[in-house]
Order: sequence, then structure tokens, then C-alpha cells
Amino acid sequence: YAPDALDKANLDLFVDNIKPDRTAEDLLFQVMLDWGVDLALPIAKETIQGKEVFFVDGDALAACFDAHSGIDEAFVKELAKRQPLRVVFRDAGFKDDATKINVEQIFKLLSPATEVKCI
Repeated sequence: YAPDALDKANLDLFVDNIKPDRTAEDLLFQVMLDWGVDLALPIAKETIQGKEVFFVDGDALAACFDAHSGIDEAFVKELAKRQPLRVVFRDAGFKDDATKINVEQIFKLLSPATEVKCI
């Protein structure tokens, strides 16, 4: 889009990159398909610091799709201590930009083999 072609009334359409009717399970299965993770693997749901986290096949994949800006560094460190092979977060879930930037560094320190992704 060209800046002068945008209508201010439509800016709300660009706030979130995920359709509002998508559930956390929808996002999880899409991520599993994107990464080539078998959909038949066992999935467990846990609550860590008040946030819902999905663990696929133990620690093959950890996913937190919190959309309420609640993901902070303490939560990320606790998740990194489990050393999952892959981890995915929802972009809108981070407390602030600094936390989002620091996520990869936290995982490099605590779990260097983990592949980190934000959607």
C-alpha cells in the first residue's frame, strides 16, 4: 500500500496479523504444519506464570500464543530452562519491544539449540 492510499478508518485492519477467529489450537496446528512436525504427536497444555503453553512431544515444540502483552523476560527464561527444540510466540504477546528483542539472546544463553520463531 502507498501511504497516501490508506484510509485512517481502515488502519485497525493492520493491527494484528492473525485473524480474530483463530484459536490457540488453530495457530499451534499451523505452526506444526509449517515446521513439518507430525500432527499425531502428543500435545500437552500447561500453565506457566498464568500463560497457556503447549508442549508437543515433550519438548520438541513449545508454543505460547498469549495475545495480552504478558510475555516478559522472566517467563521466557522459565521456558528456556526446559530447552525445547523449537519455540514459538505470538508477536502481539510480548510485554514490550525490548522483551521481544531479548528473546533470542535469552535462548542463546539458556538453550542454544532451540529454534525461536514469532508469528
